[in-house]
Amino acid sequence: MTDQDILFTLLFFVFVFLIWGRWRYDLVAFTALLIAAFTGVVPAAEVFSGFGHPAVVVVALVLIVSRGLSNSGVIELLSRYMLDASRKLGAHIGIMAGFAAVLSALMNNVAALALLMPLDMQAASKAKRSPALSLMPLSFASILGGMITLIGTPPNIVIAEYRASVMGEPYRMFDFAPVGLAVAIVGVAYVALIGWRLIPVARGEHNTAKELSRLGDYLAEVKVAEESPAIGQKVRELDDVATEHEVEIVGLVRRGERMPGMARRIEIRKNDVLMLKASPAGIEALVGALGLEYAGKTNSEDGVFSSSETSLLEVVVPQGARIDGRSAHSLRLMYRHGVTLLGVSRQGHRFTKRVQELEIQAGDILLLLGNKDQLQDIAGWLGCLPLAERGLQVTQRKKAGLAVLIFATAVLLASIGVLYLPVALGIAVVLMVLTGIMPVRQLYESVEWSVIVLLGSMIPIGVALETSGGTAMIASGIVNAASDLSPAVILVILMMVTMTLSDVMNNVATAVIAAPISVNIANSLGVNADPFLMAVAVAASCAFLTPIGHKNNTLIMGPGGYRFGDYWRMGLPLEIIVIVIGVPMILWVWPL
Repeated sequence: MTDQDILFTLLFFVFVFLIWGRWRYDLVAFTALLIAAFTGVVPAAEVFSGFGHPAVVVVALVLIVSRGLSNSGVIELLSRYMLDASRKLGAHIGIMAGFAAVLSALMNNVAALALLMPLDMQAASKAKRSPALSLMPLSFASILGGMITLIGTPPNIVIAEYRASVMGEPYRMFDFAPVGLAVAIVGVAYVALIGWRLIPVARGEHNTAKELSRLGDYLAEVKVAEESPAIGQKVRELDDVATEHEVEIVGLVRRGERMPGMARRIEIRKNDVLMLKASPAGIEALVGALGLEYAGKTNSEDGVFSSSETSLLEVVVPQGARIDGRSAHSLRLMYRHGVTLLGVSRQGHRFTKRVQELEIQAGDILLLLGNKDQLQDIAGWLGCLPLAERGLQVTQRKKAGLAVLIFATAVLLASIGVLYLPVALGIAVVLMVLTGIMPVRQLYESVEWSVIVLLGSMIPIGVALETSGGTAMIASGIVNAASDLSPAVILVILMMVTMTLSDVMNNVATAVIAAPISVNIANSLGVNADPFLMAVAVAASCAFLTPIGHKNNTLIMGPGGYRFGDYWRMGLPLEIIVIVIGVPMILWVWPL
């Protein structure tokens, strides 16, 4: 087999596994890199060159700076002035979506959504409406805003650095702004005026924020204490008291093994574990009524959840989180950190495994029980995002102006060419650490290592595909198939193909593969490569049809109560709008 054959075969399986989603995308990419090295298509000296690539460094630094801005409290302070539960839904969506787009242009769009999502859910709760009506517009707006600047989204960084490698100069901070801003303005107007109305009616009729804590949403386990009145009774004999507290007893575990079925006729003994489906309040009430306790916790007069040292926290699991694809037991969450995974919510799915053994998936909502002073830190360690509004740190709030000044100075110096962007961002990170805005311990926690591994692994494979002539072959195939069409039409086709790939696989991987193809297409047509690179940058970020194409779409899936097929209803018209607005703007700003 030739190098091209090996690389095409390898990329085919990478696409299959990324679309399948059973394995983490960083593991898939790193495995592909090792296979490429073993077969010799990537030279040994260049196997790990991707991890030192400027694009990888910039992505890591942007994530750290975004965390610093978050720590300062400046974003949440601004958001509080914008929240008003009395506003009409369309006005609320328009304001929040516009703010999300602006914020995403200045920091990583995933971080922007993580800051705004709890605030949006709080507004929905006060307005007594479903957060499903506003979370999807918020997610889409944050994705649109990321297109405006170099640092808004990783695909822009990838495209900029690829341009530097082939044309000698990267895109600057605001080179994406003319096209990205036009697309974002029209896109935000669409989601605020029309898009939210296309969300399935069934989602808007149910208040998913409340349903997260209703009967059947959480699977939890409680232990039968020594003096519990439940001892000696059969499980079915507890129906009355369970119904009174809106709890469903769905099973019984004895000596670590679950009894067959729902164990309705089994007599309860000391140290048995009852499996419940209920709200946190329902579990609390049943614990008090039957003298139960949570495994690993001692009971008290205040009850399991009422202790001044113990608190509950609901978090959502994003793609690539530490707990994504793992169980609480495998992480030894209780033994290492003193935090218990009390419940798991997965859109009403009935589980057959015990809570601690469940393999957690992206989009799940977890109910954590532990020391209230540690829960936020443990949630961050797990890679999860709290659904409740986070308290602001007073000492950090005083440094909001300093944080903004540091960031704005770095952006300005990079924009006017005084400093190379990675250097400017690196200095900003150091200053945030020295001024106490960013604790040293948060530096490495802020970096999304799965994206770093993905990008560092895919870059050498992309380079190998280009040097072997593979990208040129793909480009010539596209040009030959569309030989009777104008370059502008081929540009549209390239955007459509890139969008389709981004909807089913990671947008960073899409940008790495599509960038060299776009340049080869431009060279084959004898036209300027910039409009084709810009088309890939825009299209790679436009993952609006599925919850798996962009991490923001995955984050809102659980809290919004969305189904896989809900996204395309609002997302397909938005992708069409992006092409209709984006292509003329690209051709105007970057002529062929």
